[in-house]
Amino acid sequence: MVNRASAAVPIEGGRFMVIGGASLVGSATTEELLARGAAEVRLFDNFSFGSGDAIAHLKDDPRVTVVQGDILRLHQLLAATEGLDGVIHLAAFMTLSMDRDPWGGLDVNIRGVQNVLEACRASKVKKLIFSSSNAVYGYGPGVKGDLVEETPFFSVGAPPAAILYGASKIVGEQLCRDAYRRHGQDYVVVRYSTVYGERQHYRAANALYIVETHDAIKRGERPKVIGDGSETKHFVYVGDLARANCLALAAAATDVAVNTSGPAPVTTLELVKLVAELSGRPDLEPLLVEPDPGKVRLTSGGAFRIDHSAAKAAIGWEPQVDMREGLRRLLFWRDRNTV
Repeated sequence: MVNRASAAVPIEGGRFMVIGGASLVGSATTEELLARGAAEVRLFDNFSFGSGDAIAHLKDDPRVTVVQGDILRLHQLLAATEGLDGVIHLAAFMTLSMDRDPWGGLDVNIRGVQNVLEACRASKVKKLIFSSSNAVYGYGPGVKGDLVEETPFFSVGAPPAAILYGASKIVGEQLCRDAYRRHGQDYVVVRYSTVYGERQHYRAANALYIVETHDAIKRGERPKVIGDGSETKHFVYVGDLARANCLALAAAATDVAVNTSGPAPVTTLELVKLVAELSGRPDLEPLLVEPDPGKVRLTSGGAFRIDHSAAKAAIGWEPQVDMREGLRRLLFWRDRNTV
């Protein structure tokens, strides 16, 4: 990890762009940037996955500009990055999308990152924050113990889409390292666990489990637990990630990757029971079901612990919102914003 004063980008008075801004993390990160005094936030999105609903509450702020564009079109990025202090790059195919369209996913997750880096270089953007994933450690029985930033990639026995996703994030991280080596492009990689929170969508494999469980409970159905319920999952509340993105911009750290996850893991059975309790239906006994081999689901489980010490040392971050409180906020929002 490198620390130098010039790598720190103050939020207050700064001009920033969130790529993939019309998203769960994008909307929360924009809120955090505005709360910290950003002078301008551009939301860059092609709206193939993003939604206008996710950012509807932000459009009246005069500091927010929505730019419809595609990271595979370099000329659009070049125009959009002019005059910026920092860029937060969130746009990507996730595991479920990668399963449906692996070639498209690799294009977005690799060539798209290279385009973002080239635009940052050409526009002299001071710092890039790249959203990566704990998928860079792989999947399966080889992923165990304490996951630190130097933990290698494991792939044996995992679904191809999950491995393609994790591998594409590894390549994206290395492209950031290469841009730093070649051009001095400051960056911080933030490795997310499964994100959940207000404005939750139906695209992420593990977070989908939360919203589908809530939907079933609202219909009066017994919630399903895939497997025996003992598998451990790793989630992080979206507000904690928004804070991590801003801290990474403002920190002196550069040329570093850090883990970000919630305060503690949760088993699938604990998760389902918690959703039922917070939905007011603790009487609905979970139903154990066998995993569907035709679906890519619940990909980030494992007997491991995600170590956050590097994030605390590099950018001053650690998780604050536990699973119960985060789920309470998510379900409160869903009950008021979904039919």
